Amino acid sequence: MADDGERRMLFDTRGKRKNVIRVVYAVLALLMGTSLFFVVGPVNIGELIGNSASTEASEIFDEQAERIERRIEAEPGKEEQLLISLTRARINGGNARIEVVPGEEAQEVPPEARDEYEKALEAWERYLEDAGDEPNSSAAQLVAGTFFRLAESATSTRAAEEDVATATEAQRIAAAERPSVGSLSTLAYYEYFNGNFKAGDEAKQRAIDEVPSKAEKKAVKAQLKELRKNAKQFAQRKKQLQKAEEQLNQQGEGTGPGAGNPFALPNQQSPGG
Repeated sequence: MADDGERRMLFDTRGKRKNVIRVVYAVLALLMGTSLFFVVGPVNIGELIGNSASTEASEIFDEQAERIERRIEAEPGKEEQLLISLTRARINGGNARIEVVPGEEAQEVPPEARDEYEKALEAWERYLEDAGDEPNSSAAQLVAGTFFRLAESATSTRAAEEDVATATEAQRIAAAERPSVGSLSTLAYYEYFNGNFKAGDEAKQRAIDEVPSKAEKKAVKAQLKELRKNAKQFAQRKKQLQKAEEQLNQQGEGTGPGAGNPFALPNQQSPGG
C-alpha cells in the first residue's frame, strides 16, 4: 500500500468540495490494495520534479515522440509496438505540461497538454486497428486512467462525456485481457459514469466473483453500490448542465467553455465522512 504522501498525490481530497472521482478512487484503493494504483493513470511529472523542470521534460518527451514517428515511417511492419511507445510518450508529454498550483484542489490542463493527450489517442486508435484479438492491457489501462482523469478538467458536459467514453472503451480492453478485482471494479466504475448501468452491474458482479472471502465480497459489494449511487448523482448533474448549456446556445452564448463539468458535485461527502 502506498504511504500517506503518495495517496495524497494521487487522490487529493483536500478542500471543502469533495470530487466524486477522488472519493471513490480513494475508497477502492483502500479496499483493494495496490491493484487500482495501476489504473489511475500516470502521475503528473511536474509534481515530482517541479514545474521549472517540467518544461524540459516535455521537450524530452516531444523529441522521443518525434523519433518514434520517424521510425514508424521508416520501419514498416513494426508499427504495432512503436504505436504503443508513441501512445505512452504522448501521454507523458501531456503530463509534463500539467500546471500544478500548490494549494489548489484540481490541476489545470492547458490546451497544449490536451493536444498531447489527443495525439496519444490517435496513436492508440491506430494501434488498435492492427492489434488483433489481444491488445496490450497495460497500455489500455494507461489510456483509460488518463482520459478518465482528463474528464475532471473538461469545461463542458460534452467534453466530459467524450473523455469518459474513451476511458471506458480502453478499460473494457484492460479488463478483458486481465480480469481482476481491480480491473473489473474500475470497469464497473467507468461504465456507470458512462451511463451504461447494465454493463456496470455486470462488471460489478464479475469483480465480486473474483473476491475470495465472503467478508471481502460484502465489502466490495457495498463500496460498488455506493459508487453506483454517485454515478446516478453524476447523471443528474449532467442533465442539469446540459439544459444550462442549451439555454446558453439559445441565447447566443454557446461559444464559450460550457456551463460546467458534471464531475464537480458541490458538497459531495465521502462515504466515511
